[in-house]
Amino acid sequence: MRAVVAQKVSAPNELAVIDLPSPEPGEGQVRIDVKATALNFADTLIIAHKYQVRPEFPFSPGFEVAGVVSAVGPGVTDFQIGDRVIATMDYGAYREQVIVEDYLAHPFPEEMDFVTAASFPVAYGTSYVGLLRRSHISPGETVLVHGAAGGVGLTAVEIAKAAGARVIATASADAKCAAAKAHGADEAINISEGEFKDRVKELTGGNGADVIYDPVGGDVFDQSLRCINWGGRLLIIGFAAGRIPQIPANLLLVKSCSAIGVFWSSHRRREPMTLREDYRQLFAWWSEGKLKPHVGATYPLEAAGTAMEALLSRKVAGKIVLTTE
Repeated sequence: MRAVVAQKVSAPNELAVIDLPSPEPGEGQVRIDVKATALNFADTLIIAHKYQVRPEFPFSPGFEVAGVVSAVGPGVTDFQIGDRVIATMDYGAYREQVIVEDYLAHPFPEEMDFVTAASFPVAYGTSYVGLLRRSHISPGETVLVHGAAGGVGLTAVEIAKAAGARVIATASADAKCAAAKAHGADEAINISEGEFKDRVKELTGGNGADVIYDPVGGDVFDQSLRCINWGGRLLIIGFAAGRIPQIPANLLLVKSCSAIGVFWSSHRRREPMTLREDYRQLFAWWSEGKLKPHVGATYPLEAAGTAMEALLSRKVAGKIVLTTE
C-alpha cells in the first residue's frame, strides 16, 4: 500500500510517498481501506514536531479517514467486512490502509459520499464537543465563531445554528464572510478591516457574546476577552495565528467568564460512548439538511504536501481532502 510519511522534522514539500506491507488488525481492531482522508491544521504541526503528540519518525500524518472495512480482528462484533465507516486516529491517516480500534470507527449514512464523510469526523466532532458538551450552549444565546470559513469554523457555525443559537462569524475576507453566512451565520465581520470587539458589542446590545469559539488564538483571543458577555464561555480550540495567548485572570474575574480548553483528540478516547452519540446526532442533522459539509479542494494522496501548502495559504474555504482513487 502507498503511504505518505514524514521521515524527519518536515515542511509539507518534504513529505515522501513510500510502499508498505498491508497491515493486519489485532484484538479489537479493524482494517480500513481508505477512500479519502481530510487535512487539519494540526497535520502541519505534527510533521514539524510542534504538536502535542510527537510520534517517532518515520510516520504518516492525518487524523481522519473514510473507507471500507477490509478485515476485522478477534473480538470485533460491531463491524464486518464491507462496512462503510469513518474513523479517527492519533496520527497515520495518510495511507491506503489503516488500523484502528473498533470503538474509534463509526458507520455513516449510505447517502453520504466518501469525500464528504472524510471531512466530517474531526471538524464536526470538535465543534460538537466544544459547543454542546463543554460550553452547553442554549437556544437564543449568541455564539461568536472565529475563523468561520475554515474547515473547523464552518462546522461551528452550522452546529451552533442547529442548536438554536444566534451566530456572529468572523473571517479575514469578504468572500469568507459570505461563505460563513451561506452556512447559517446571522452576521459576519471582516476582521481585516479593523478590530472586531466593538462591532460584536454593537451587535449584542453592548453585552458581548455568550460563547466564543476560537481556533485562531493570538490577537483574536485577546480581543475576544473584551467582547464576551458576563458569565460567558471562551472555547480554546487552537492557535492557527501562531501565538499562544496568555490569559489575564482579572478579566475572567470581573466578567465571571470561563476559558475552556477543547482538546478533542483526548475526548474521543476518554469518552468513546458519548462520541458515538455525538455522531448519531450530527448525522441526523446532516440528513435533515442542517449540516452541509463544505469541501473546498481535493487532491490525490501523493499530492499531500501540495494540499498542506494550500491549507497553510488560508485561501481555501472549508476542508481539503486527499483521495486514494
